Amino acid sequence: MVRPDRQNHVRVSGENLFAEPEVPVRDHFDVYGNWLARLVLPPGLSTVRYSAWADVPDHVEDVDENAPERWPDDLPGEVLLYTLPSRYCVSDVLGDEAWSRFGAHPPGYGRVRAICRHVHESLEFGYGTSTPLSTAADVNATGIGVCRDFTHLAISFCRALNIPARYVFGYLPDLDVPPDGAPMDFAAWMEVWLGDRWWTFDPRNSVQRKGRVVIGRGRDAADVPMVTTFGGPVLESMVVHAEEDKAPAWR
Repeated sequence: MVRPDRQNHVRVSGENLFAEPEVPVRDHFDVYGNWLARLVLPPGLSTVRYSAWADVPDHVEDVDENAPERWPDDLPGEVLLYTLPSRYCVSDVLGDEAWSRFGAHPPGYGRVRAICRHVHESLEFGYGTSTPLSTAADVNATGIGVCRDFTHLAISFCRALNIPARYVFGYLPDLDVPPDGAPMDFAAWMEVWLGDRWWTFDPRNSVQRKGRVVIGRGRDAADVPMVTTFGGPVLESMVVHAEEDKAPAWR
């Protein structure tokens, strides 16, 4: 799952999915509308590479301080799924804390922003500090994690307050911000339903950014893994590049 989503006014061109040794590639869409490529790797070392040009809007994501929360009865049926607990977003476990911390905050965009600010300030970022089994409750207790953990915790607090929130996985190049300094990686953030649409929030960075390229959306990271394997392959290395090109397009 590496192909950019076509929503949010992102135009993608020059796509190339390359596998060595060369093998047939099939594709399909999952239940969330995410595009997936399927391939069978032969014995031995294999290399899989995806590249594309993505033209993104030259501005940060939208903000509306007046965007309201909706009562559950007013939510579209397809959005209700994102108010429920999931594999990593254990909103039922964190419900008491969510209401004690944010229940008295005025509902709406500002309350979601307060949740993101709290998660950003209460968690320390550190590679290798969580595991594939770490839930939002686990990282809330340890106080450390990676971007997916920040996102899981913020989503859990939102859902505990009956605010629909979904997990987003994609590319986030360093555009108009100081270089991070760390090796590039995939990024995770969330989208929250307020008013009549989804809004982007990023508890890891806690600021609006430009250049986001969505790869997949789901309830949590379990729904949008970069790779799902059947068998026993070993990942030798992974390299991610998401950066501005010298031309007007983005890579």
